[in-house]
Amino acid sequence: MLHKNLITPKSIAVIGASNNIHTPGGSVLKNLIDHQFKGNLIAVNPKETEVQGIKCYQNIADIPQVELAIIAIAAKFTLETIKVLTKQKNTKGFIIFSAGFSEKDKEGAKLEQQIVAEINAVGGSLLGPNNIGLINQNYAGVFTSPIPKLAKKGVDFISGSGATAVFIIEAAMASGLTFSSVYSVGNSAQIGVEEVLEHLDETFDSSESSRVKLLYIESIGNPEKLLKHASSLIKKGCKIAAIKAGSSSAGSRAASSHTGALANSDVAVNALFKKAGIVRCYGRNELITVASIFMLHELKGKNIAIITHAGGPAVMLTDALSKNGLNVPEIKSKKSKALLEKLFFGSSVANPIDFLATGTAEQLETIIDYCENEFDEIDAMVVIFGSPGLFEVYDVYDVLDKKMRSCKKPIFPVLPSVVNVKKEIDYFIEKGNVMFPDEVLFGNALAKTMVNSSLQNESISTENINKKAIRSLINNSTDGYLAPNTVKEILELAQISVVPEFICTSVNECETTMKKTNFPVVMKIVGPIHKSDVGGIILNINSIEKLRNSFDEIMKIEGAKGVLIQPMKKGIELFIGAKKEGDFGHLVLCGLGGIYIEVLKDVNAALAPVSFNEATEMICNLKSYKIIQGVRNQKGINEDLFAEIIIKISNLVTVAPEIIELDLNPLLGNSEEIVAVDARIRIEK
Repeated sequence: MLHKNLITPKSIAVIGASNNIHTPGGSVLKNLIDHQFKGNLIAVNPKETEVQGIKCYQNIADIPQVELAIIAIAAKFTLETIKVLTKQKNTKGFIIFSAGFSEKDKEGAKLEQQIVAEINAVGGSLLGPNNIGLINQNYAGVFTSPIPKLAKKGVDFISGSGATAVFIIEAAMASGLTFSSVYSVGNSAQIGVEEVLEHLDETFDSSESSRVKLLYIESIGNPEKLLKHASSLIKKGCKIAAIKAGSSSAGSRAASSHTGALANSDVAVNALFKKAGIVRCYGRNELITVASIFMLHELKGKNIAIITHAGGPAVMLTDALSKNGLNVPEIKSKKSKALLEKLFFGSSVANPIDFLATGTAEQLETIIDYCENEFDEIDAMVVIFGSPGLFEVYDVYDVLDKKMRSCKKPIFPVLPSVVNVKKEIDYFIEKGNVMFPDEVLFGNALAKTMVNSSLQNESISTENINKKAIRSLINNSTDGYLAPNTVKEILELAQISVVPEFICTSVNECETTMKKTNFPVVMKIVGPIHKSDVGGIILNINSIEKLRNSFDEIMKIEGAKGVLIQPMKKGIELFIGAKKEGDFGHLVLCGLGGIYIEVLKDVNAALAPVSFNEATEMICNLKSYKIIQGVRNQKGINEDLFAEIIIKISNLVTVAPEIIELDLNPLLGNSEEIVAVDARIRIEK
């Protein structure tokens, strides 16, 4: 929990205060004064007696007790300053602007750790170092500008980057987005994005707190904490959108399994966000657009009416909505004919509803009323309104403002004329509204907000798995790939059906094996990891002679230690995998198996533990889902059984976290059964 002195201080000392407002110490003091901090302001500067009209102390030892210190001095002086504040001045809140700590070198990191230790010793809270500060309803403790419009119901914004926070604030202000608070965590020496989110969760008040949270994250230090508090806030009725920077990589690490090649930290981020219900964005403008959508009435259906006086943007928006699964349905009824009679000749109400460049504010109001009250098939309205700049259109924005407040269906204003009607748009925003300057960006963002859902409502249990026996096998195994017989035992203990398999090291053993099973069989090499790459798989062996020849052929391959014989099974090739991804825990993946996984790379992932709903959604969202359902008279697979095996793998890695890579590839599935044909498990204790 963040200390109250950081959030609601009654006194603030600016260490390094200056009359030069172009320095961090001067700028933050000016912001505190301009934005009317109501508590006691204290300035510290060895060269001044008064700074910006505030009494200034030359020595920090001489200041009175203070609740919050904002420090804007060189890094080398900070530790001694912190010691005086914690030991003599009862200070519990700290913001350090200074750079030169862990982001610089080892010595800076050591200094940072010493500062944190001093603050921890008194139960204080530190934001930074190397940040721009904090803005909330109580004070503007930042050295940057602009300070956004603040409102209790504005968005809470947490940023891992100070500069990025400024850029997002600037763009958000142009769209009318207001802020409740802005936290810049800098180096996150003590408080990171996760800790601020925890604070917002634990202090959430349904009648007072903002319901929209924005995150800009450069690194996720504690995925479990982020998931816990994001999920909690969303269950309380909040909406969260986030950018996680650093989503690309120079290439996947060399991996010895399909899962290792397909799963990476960015896949884990997607899985984490999906599990929590966070909308992932990839740029500042997308984040702002999603946040602005969240500030309006929630869209509860997929049918959108586009109201416009410009054809081009309406067509582009229709394309964007349609490609993302939203509908722009044709409006065709007696009521639509009645609406058409109220518009100028040449207008159209088919949807998009085009009331021409000459359309009036009164006509816009009439169209909105019809969409709200007469057209039951419509769930929301998008109003696209610009201007060639020939005349003022304040009356249009008055109508929009009134209807956005009174209509039950959401109205989204797309206002592209950011130059010609800048004054009117500023006037519209001053009334407390948000607007969207780009129709395609808006359409794509709207679709993202629709698919967002939390999947954490199911209880997940590992009671049906033989934990004791699995733990015994893991404990008695060494690091690396487990022997095939151990893999088989583990899968059977996890209640996953496995095709019978027999390992042979001679022709005689192969012939003896055929007394235990029937032709046709498949023979696979034992030794090399990627069997198919070395020609180590022979299918449809249906005679003793072919059995002998196949054995001889495989044993000629370099690295062959023996062969594995299995009865041939028919079905659709499937894939399930799991991989431990750092602090995120285990990713569980599914898709089509066999060679398809390498060619299509069509997989979905979820973080363990995986619920039945999550497993089902993973399957249904595959691009190859129609194959799983069955195509061209070919029966599909048992989807519930596929989902159950995904859950069993999730349970397995939960019970045995030493499993760092697991591949079931392929599983063969039909409408009756799904069995594992080939499996590999790698552990690391």
